[in-house]
Amino acid sequence: MLNRRILRVKAFQTLYAYEQCKASNLNLAKDHVKEAFQPDLNSMEYQDKDLLNAQANVAMNLLDQSVQASQTHISESEDAKVNKVAKDALEQYLKSNQADRDFLIKNMVSSAERIPQLYLSTIQLLISFSDHVATEFEKKRKFEDKTGTAGTDTRLNLAQNKILARIKDSKSYQAAIGRYHVSLEDIELEIKEWFREYVKPSEEYQEYLKIEKPDLADDLHAAEAILKRIIFKNEVILNYFVEKDLNWVENKSIVRSLASKVLKNAAENDSKEDNLLPELAINWEEDREFFQNIFKFTLEEAPRSKALIAQKTQNWDIERLAFTDKVIISMALAEMKNFPSIPVKVSINEYIDISKTYSTPKSKQFVNGLLDVISKELTESGEIRKSGRGLLDNK
Repeated sequence: MLNRRILRVKAFQTLYAYEQCKASNLNLAKDHVKEAFQPDLNSMEYQDKDLLNAQANVAMNLLDQSVQASQTHISESEDAKVNKVAKDALEQYLKSNQADRDFLIKNMVSSAERIPQLYLSTIQLLISFSDHVATEFEKKRKFEDKTGTAGTDTRLNLAQNKILARIKDSKSYQAAIGRYHVSLEDIELEIKEWFREYVKPSEEYQEYLKIEKPDLADDLHAAEAILKRIIFKNEVILNYFVEKDLNWVENKSIVRSLASKVLKNAAENDSKEDNLLPELAINWEEDREFFQNIFKFTLEEAPRSKALIAQKTQNWDIERLAFTDKVIISMALAEMKNFPSIPVKVSINEYIDISKTYSTPKSKQFVNGLLDVISKELTESGEIRKSGRGLLDNK
C-alpha cells in the first residue's frame, strides 16, 4: 500500500479537517444559545432584552468553559434555563463532533486506499497518450504510403519513449494495474481530445518532436513535462480526477509526487530489475492500524499536548501559533508516546518534513526546536518509552 510518511500526511490532513469541523460545530452551538435567548416577538408578555442578553452571555461562557476544558458536562449556574440551553448546546456540539470524527476517519482510510489507483491512473494516462501517438502514426503512415509521402520519425518520439516503455513492460506495474483496477477505457475519446487539444500544441511537446534521437534524459524530461505541466495543471483533465476522488484537493500533491517517482525510477532502473513502483508498504493491515491510531491518539492526548505547547511557548499566545504547527506537534507527541518501536528522531524528522510542505516558512525551525525540547523532557519523565528499533534513538 502506502508508506508511513504518506499516511502521516493523510492523517494530518484529516486532523486539520476535523479541527475545522469542530470550529464550525462550536459556532453552530453558539448560534443555538443566541437563538434560545432571542425575544419572543409572538409573546404578549414583556421581553426583558437586557436579561436575555445576560442569560445568553452566561450560557455562552458555560459552553466555552466546557469546550476549553474538553468536558462533556457544564458547570451549572443558578439559572435553570441557562443551564438547559448551555447543556443542549454542548450536547449538540459533542454529537456533531462525534459524527464528523466517525465520517472523517472512515473517509481517511478509504481516501488513502484510493491513492495507488489515482497515481497509477496518471501514469496510465501518459502511456495512453503514447499509444495514441503510435496508433495515429500508423494510420497516417498507411495513408502516406498510398500517396507516396514518407513519414517523419520524430513524430514517434512519444510512442517510442523509453521511460514509458519500461513502465508499460514492468511486471510489477502490470500487476498493480490489475490489483487496483486501473482502466481508462471509459475515457478513450477524451484521451484523444486531450492529446489533440492540450498535449500536442504544448511548447514542451513541440520541442520534444524536434529531437531526432532522444536519449533517456530527453524522454524523462518530456514525460515529466506532460505529467506536471499538462495533466496536473489542465482544469479539464483535473476534473476527471476530481470526479473520481472526493478528496482530490488533499490527494493531488501526493499523487503527483508518486507518479513523478515512477518516472524517475524508470529512468534509473536497471533493466534486470523491476522496482519501478515507489514507496509501497508490505503490510497494509499493520499500516492501516498505525494510520487510524495516530489519528485516535492525537485526539485523545490533545489537552495534554496543548498544555505542553503552551508551557514551552509562554511568550507566545498559543492561539496565535500557526494552527498547522499545533496539529503537527500534537501528532508528533502522540506518536512518540504511543509507538515505542519508532525512534524519536524518526518521528521528529517526519513531522518536520510535513511542516515544510503544509505550514509556514518558519515552521521547520519552530517544530524542530519545540519537539526536541519536549521529547527530551518526556523521555526523562518516562512518558516516552522506547523498545526494539526505537531504542536506536539518539545514538
